[in-house]
Amino acid sequence: MEPPAAACGLLSVAGTEVRAGRREPCVLSLGRRSGRYGIVIRSQEKENSDPDYIPINSRFKCIQEAEETLLIDIATNTGCKVRIQGDETAERLFEIPDEERCLGFLSEVQSIQEAHLKASLPEPKDSASWHQVEKSLPGLSQASSSGALEFEDDFNTLSLEENRNMQNHQTGSRREPPPPPVPQNRQFHREREGTSREQPKVTNTMRKMFLPSTQSGQREGLIKHVLAKKEKAYVNLHNFRFFVGTWNVNGQSPDSSLEPWLVCDTEPPDFYCIGFQELDLSTEAFFYFDSVKEQEWMAAVEKSLHPQAKYKKVQVVRLVGMMLLIFAKKDQLSNIREIMTESVGTGIMGKMGNKGGVAVRFVFHNTTFCIVNSHLAAHVEDFERRNQDYKDICARMSFITPDDTLPQLNIMKHDVVIWLGDLNYRLCLPDASEVKSLISKNELQKLLMYDQLNIQRTHKKAFADFTEGEIKFIPTYKYDSKTDRWDSSGKCRVPAWCDRILWRGSNINQLRYGSHMDLKTSDHKPVSALFRIGVKVVDEQKYRKLFEDIVRLMDRMENDFLPSLELSRREFEFENVKFRQLQKQKFQITNNGQVTCHFSFIPKLNDTHYCKPWLRAEPCEGYLEPDESTDISLDVYVSKDSVTLLNSGEDKIEDILVLHLHRGKDYFLTISGTYLPSCFGTSLEALCRMRRPIREVPVTKLIDLEKSVLQMGPPDSEEPSGMSLAVPKEIWLLVDHLFKHACHQEDLFQTPGMQEELEQIIDCLDTSIPEKIPGSNHSVAEALLIFLEALPEPVICYELYQRCLDWSHNSRLCRQVIFQLPRCHRSVFRYLMSFLRELLKYSEDNNVSVAMIAALFSSLLLRPPPNLMAKQTQQDRQRATNFLYSFLLAGDEE
Repeated sequence: MEPPAAACGLLSVAGTEVRAGRREPCVLSLGRRSGRYGIVIRSQEKENSDPDYIPINSRFKCIQEAEETLLIDIATNTGCKVRIQGDETAERLFEIPDEERCLGFLSEVQSIQEAHLKASLPEPKDSASWHQVEKSLPGLSQASSSGALEFEDDFNTLSLEENRNMQNHQTGSRREPPPPPVPQNRQFHREREGTSREQPKVTNTMRKMFLPSTQSGQREGLIKHVLAKKEKAYVNLHNFRFFVGTWNVNGQSPDSSLEPWLVCDTEPPDFYCIGFQELDLSTEAFFYFDSVKEQEWMAAVEKSLHPQAKYKKVQVVRLVGMMLLIFAKKDQLSNIREIMTESVGTGIMGKMGNKGGVAVRFVFHNTTFCIVNSHLAAHVEDFERRNQDYKDICARMSFITPDDTLPQLNIMKHDVVIWLGDLNYRLCLPDASEVKSLISKNELQKLLMYDQLNIQRTHKKAFADFTEGEIKFIPTYKYDSKTDRWDSSGKCRVPAWCDRILWRGSNINQLRYGSHMDLKTSDHKPVSALFRIGVKVVDEQKYRKLFEDIVRLMDRMENDFLPSLELSRREFEFENVKFRQLQKQKFQITNNGQVTCHFSFIPKLNDTHYCKPWLRAEPCEGYLEPDESTDISLDVYVSKDSVTLLNSGEDKIEDILVLHLHRGKDYFLTISGTYLPSCFGTSLEALCRMRRPIREVPVTKLIDLEKSVLQMGPPDSEEPSGMSLAVPKEIWLLVDHLFKHACHQEDLFQTPGMQEELEQIIDCLDTSIPEKIPGSNHSVAEALLIFLEALPEPVICYELYQRCLDWSHNSRLCRQVIFQLPRCHRSVFRYLMSFLRELLKYSEDNNVSVAMIAALFSSLLLRPPPNLMAKQTQQDRQRATNFLYSFLLAGDEE
């Protein structure tokens, strides 16, 4: 069978091949040998050499890596990284700068592979072959199956499914039931393009191929909902063993076998869930994704898994120093599906990845799992910051479906959640000698009364719904590296149980919980837990019978009844909405009809989303049984993406939501409210013309100021004198505070502020000209970064962005660009550079480095225009960083 016509275009793409740290220019193209298509790789350095050829067959594998944005969470286009592996070819890595052309090339590769798979009989399986593991991972046997799969998995499974459907059609007209659904509110359609190394980008074309049409999809969704409700009728519990381990390795490389940690039981586990923290402490790892340490520790783990079973890697996810590995027995891989990964940085601005969490979620048989590995804020006194980190991870860790109408899947919407990591909770005892004495007397239970995590759980401040096994091992932190000796440094840290494993869910029995003193690589000791977990396994006969009964019942009910809803409220008013301050209002909907109903918020005519960007409904979609009710929360939150239009009066807190009932009518909800303008998200030009706090300036005047900026009119200060400020007073207040109070502050611009303090600082700047800014130095530092990020036009104007990148290699040319900035932008830039140079003089105290400051502030001061944001490459980010280097190192002489 010939491939699709598109494939005959034999598209080619230029890029580089990454080999042993070197980059060799090359061209990838599609070619044909002996009637078979393949990838032709021509080296541009060795023009006379024969090109390499990799045939496209069922053993061919082509993966597009997802790009990881570590420092600042901006939607960026960094080109494509593609891994290719053939029948007898080792995996090869290519970088393609032109993402659009690369995706077109990959699309043609998919078409050819699909045609090959449709035309050929299934090849014999080789239990030792690398591709078999991938083929036994998530399939496309249902509309809601995982989407970010290898190309082979997508099209091979689709082909098999088509064959199966054809056979069903030939043998009879009885409808084949879909695979069993996971319980209600835990269904999703496709795997998110995330941080895994094994997830290619999913295009809209691919989505259209796999997602059902609206009507059939609605009906199928309803059937799945009813099946999930009656799950107990067709599942049985089977026990499986899960090994869970966590270790903060303090930036070290493995120096011994990990078997004392990973093989501490005679019976091999079915799953390994292994988390590392502080995998790599280098500056390079902090800002860029690649790390040699990742490969070192992954290899060490693979060598040390239980020798009495064969395992394959299910997934890996890493964010800076946090890495989570999931392994499963080979014979269980076919029962794992819908694998997704996600990461959340809780560092400064909620985006730096030096602290935070990574997670893998999956469905095993019919039980949903979410495994979270986190590294929370340090320092004894910062337990509230750790609580905040936990809440941030819970709130922001969402496995988002490509279809915006479907609900997000958060951590708690899983049957089993296992949370591991360096949670960093300490003991509320300042005297290290007293703690060591109690440890030597084995009075651990007395010490655990002072454990911050136990205290915070009791007060329901963090991990309130989680369970932890009894701790019978001594504290795992802090030791002198390579020894069993408590910290003997000048700081003499108080021992603590920083490293923990907790869980939530039913049918979970912890068999063992302990530390492993034999491993001395780090200043932490590894911890492990062994669980026996009851997993829901489907009885196919019972499931098929129930499915047929539901279809018959639904056919009868749909002909006789229409769905109906009752709403407790339809009008909502939000008063005094402020920047970055969440407001919530709830209402209840009740199914007062006689059939199960499916509700969803839908976009209004000519809109692409069901609500404005500052509004969200949770849940935005769901099912209700007759007489069943649910609460819906309407959340209003003004972020940097929506603040400017509200400040300028172009948008208002006004919207109409359409709540749609499938096969029923639409219900309309009216949203209204008042917004309080903020200096955050207001242009530098407008702020320089305001001598009073923004809340004291009449709204009509604010609108006029912003309009005059847009029209590039003459300065029209709101003050009668017409004199503009050199820099906005808000920037001066923040920088002056940091200059006076924070030059010696440890980890400045690296430790996040407290949310309550950030709200106070924003309110203070919006309503007054304070003598002293409230909050800690860390909160003031983060407020400055938030202010710069929210500017509608960055300090270095969009129109000069490309010139800055082009001239970043020459300090003299860099200074010329600054001369071309508007006066207030130029003044702000120079003011900030002067402050940052002063800050770097005290780097021994504040741990601030030129590399960190340049990378952080370049992402805020030198942002690409919105139309180029998606095309920004890693090289562009590096050039932006280089641009700031010359100002930080050499000054800004006129």
